[in-house]
Amino acid sequence: MVYGICNLPVIPVRADVGNKSEIVSQLLFGEVFEVLDKKAEYLYVKMGYDDYEGWIDSRQQTSLSVDDFNVIKNEEQHIADLSTHAMLLKLGKEESLHLLPGSNLPFLDNDSFSINETDYLFLGLSRLPDLEDFEQEAEDVLRFYLNAPYLWGGRSVFGIDCSGYVQLFYKHFGVRLKRDAWQQAKQGKVIDFLQESKLGDLAFFDNEEGEIIHVGILLNESEIIHASGRVRIDQIDNTGIFSRELDKYTHKLRIVKRLV
Repeated sequence: MVYGICNLPVIPVRADVGNKSEIVSQLLFGEVFEVLDKKAEYLYVKMGYDDYEGWIDSRQQTSLSVDDFNVIKNEEQHIADLSTHAMLLKLGKEESLHLLPGSNLPFLDNDSFSINETDYLFLGLSRLPDLEDFEQEAEDVLRFYLNAPYLWGGRSVFGIDCSGYVQLFYKHFGVRLKRDAWQQAKQGKVIDFLQESKLGDLAFFDNEEGEIIHVGILLNESEIIHASGRVRIDQIDNTGIFSRELDKYTHKLRIVKRLV
């Protein structure tokens, strides 16, 4: 097996080979993957974080040992916290990288770490994900992404989709979710009544065929924050999401799940 790690701020994961192919997800710095196939300059990979699969440009990654892959995949790593100003300095190379919140900082020790032969100095705020301060910090993390534009396959404050937003939010607290909304709907515990929901619960929405097509995070029993056009706060009731801007229901409620 061949393994690798994202060594750029963010790279696209595509549905097929080529720069014109649909972006289905993104890898943030420090996230790892297993290589399953190769065509020309593209690698077909399975992400270590959520087992999602897609094609990446082989020039946008670096190889990784199996031991380092397993540690980063299976053990909680420090991540870049809520800031758009975090940076990495490549020591001895006079190069820098801007980091996005949620990026991995593998083996971080006193603000420094190494990947292969490259030494990095981290400048910014970091956190070791855990649930200890979930109730105190959850809403701040959620609101950090307010007004981030919707981007199919996106996982950053500069472009994000509904399930990417949910996944990235929970990554800050060490709770691993799958990538797509329909996959996430299979995780957690069902909440029977919306009135019993609390901050952090996930609400899922379906289409006329009964397929899960959208997910958002409940702030309380009557408000939801979700990525639809942009990350926004809307009203929710037993029917679904009601948009004040459009003066109509936009998403039909299917199920509410609790992760923590």
